[in-house]
Amino acid sequence: MQGVYTPLFQFVSNGENIMAKLYRFGGLLAALLLSAGVYAGDIQVEGAWTRATAPGQDKAMVYLSITSAQDATIVGVSAKASKTAGMHTMEHKGGKMRMYEVKSISLPANGRMVMSLHGYHLELAGLKAPLKAGETLPLTLSIEMADKRMVKVDVQAEVRPLKSATQK
Repeated sequence: MQGVYTPLFQFVSNGENIMAKLYRFGGLLAALLLSAGVYAGDIQVEGAWTRATAPGQDKAMVYLSITSAQDATIVGVSAKASKTAGMHTMEHKGGKMRMYEVKSISLPANGRMVMSLHGYHLELAGLKAPLKAGETLPLTLSIEMADKRMVKVDVQAEVRPLKSATQK
């Protein structure tokens, strides 16, 4: 039989192109991996979130987990959505909770720093627009590594629905 070609692999299965399935699977896998956290060199940021803001509210707190493979220090934060951005911590003293600004936050090598409601957190002041549930809030962390190299880490914080402080 002259002119008959039989491929070793057939790229059509049940009427659908296998390559299309592979591309779709690859896209879903990439989306899953990217949504799990942000990786920048030796820095990993996970679970960044903030709450939606009420009308007239011009401040927002951002919480996240961050891990560094080597000793590092967060030395700054910026966000286009606000006039200013800073780092704060909470302290329980004399029966009262007190919040104050810090200039830096140390990240020990291979240690996980969890920024939470009652500890270190990021504060955005002078919000340019209300934060709405379902949106993401872009911000950038400036981190000084142990070798004095500066690293910028872009983070997308999930904006969660506005709830009472006791709800998570």
